[in-house]
Amino acid sequence: MRTVDCDYLVIGSGLAGLMSAWYLKDHGQVVLATKREMLDSNSDRAQGGIACAIAENDSVDAHTADTLSTGGGLSDEGVVRSILASGPRHIRDLEGMGILFSKRSDHEEEYDLGREGGHSVRRVLHAGDITGHEVIKVLADRVTAHPNVKLRPNLMAIDLVTTGWLKVKGPNQCIGSYFLNRVNGEILAIRARHTVLATGGAGKVYLYTSNPDIATGDGIAMAWRAGLAIRNMEFVQFHPTCLYHPDAKSFLISEAVRGEGGVLINAAGQSFMEKYDSRGSLAPRDVVARAIDHEMKTRGDTCVYLDVRRHDEEFLRSRFPNLYRVCLKYGFDMAREPVPVVPAAHYLCGGVCTDQSGVTELAGLYAVGEVACTGLHGANRLASNSLLEALVCAGNAVESMLRQAEHNPGDSVIPIPDWQSGDAVNSDEAVVVEHNWNEVRTCMWDYVGIVRTNKRLERALRRINNLRCEIRQYYLDYLITPDVLELRNIAAVAELIARSAMMRRESRGLHYTLDYPHTDDAHFRHDTIIQDPPGGPVMDAV
Repeated sequence: MRTVDCDYLVIGSGLAGLMSAWYLKDHGQVVLATKREMLDSNSDRAQGGIACAIAENDSVDAHTADTLSTGGGLSDEGVVRSILASGPRHIRDLEGMGILFSKRSDHEEEYDLGREGGHSVRRVLHAGDITGHEVIKVLADRVTAHPNVKLRPNLMAIDLVTTGWLKVKGPNQCIGSYFLNRVNGEILAIRARHTVLATGGAGKVYLYTSNPDIATGDGIAMAWRAGLAIRNMEFVQFHPTCLYHPDAKSFLISEAVRGEGGVLINAAGQSFMEKYDSRGSLAPRDVVARAIDHEMKTRGDTCVYLDVRRHDEEFLRSRFPNLYRVCLKYGFDMAREPVPVVPAAHYLCGGVCTDQSGVTELAGLYAVGEVACTGLHGANRLASNSLLEALVCAGNAVESMLRQAEHNPGDSVIPIPDWQSGDAVNSDEAVVVEHNWNEVRTCMWDYVGIVRTNKRLERALRRINNLRCEIRQYYLDYLITPDVLELRNIAAVAELIARSAMMRRESRGLHYTLDYPHTDDAHFRHDTIIQDPPGGPVMDAV
């Protein structure tokens, strides 16, 4: 087995991973490992933009108030204020790298700020309607051009390597990770003094999601198996408006469309959001997703519709060029007819317990971006705060790493043992993996979705626990493949979500249960923490 050495290992090539590599590039050798190609990430798909209090009529106080209100009482106000206040500086960093945010047509020196659900003013910087792609494209070119950064695509992280697992004396620390090369099947180790988990979210845990196929919760599952605390996994954000079409694969219709006056209507052409919230179609995502779910179930409809016909074709093509083009591709002209939409799993507010500098309980390991739970989002994420968090926390994490390197400059090199396959053989039962994959995702959609009950959660957890036992045995008996590793991870994350949901016997933010429909501040105004011995309740072999 080959062992690759570096100063800094960054796992994931979304915005958090790229910014981490960018800030680290002048301080040592960086390996940027991503399990497919560099542009495969949630960040690349982000349409709306980056929320930042940058306008004259806005302030950090106002942005903080909106974030806290949306967060349902679980956001950490100190963390919120600190991250939001750092936003303008990091926006300037992006612009310094060549990223161009859209400007107003009538005042070209001013940003064309968008407004999304939960925001009291326009504060969302965007680059057309493909903000994430434009940002990632520029960053990828800049980061990979630096001689200190080595890009390693098609490397699927298997597990973190810790001194505790190696039974090395002294405090437990992370010294790197095992990887599977998706192209040639090679297993290798990458050893580093500092490892950054920037593996993104876990939308593929659900049957319907706006996330790309890579979003299988790998970082959260690896951290849990290493014994780290996982926080607030019950808070899964379902984006209210994904395009409803059999071939669209849950293409996202940006919340910015509602920010420009788009109205949600039912199949009868009636606007319905006013029944659920005074903010109508611009209510926060948890409210809108539940309202759509309720309308569909009570009426027996398969979808609702987003009506933006108040604007003409010229405006829509200018403001939403990519959305307009894709909708037209599937037969829907936004300027002339309402667009069918449904909710889909979108963003995970929970994750690995960290502070706003990405520091975890495991020395040498940092977590940034969607994989981390910093205290910013609380029980519900305010729209377009996620890219801002990735920017700011990546910078904070690097500052923390550099301080740590100054205090501990001479860490000894600890060998990573060769990967042991034991008696594992090639599998001739790949159909089992596909079946279990579909069963986990269907179970989560049916029983741990937008609206929950005790009975549904208990049923889900029983089935997921059985599946995890089956998956563990398969993992031990057969040589690993990318599909097996991803199945192992989504099953672990599914258990974390279901267990967390069962622990919170109230409704708050994105967690809504019919058995406890009200918020209970007296007993549940706190985070949900799950921390098990390394390996979790079902011990996984490394």
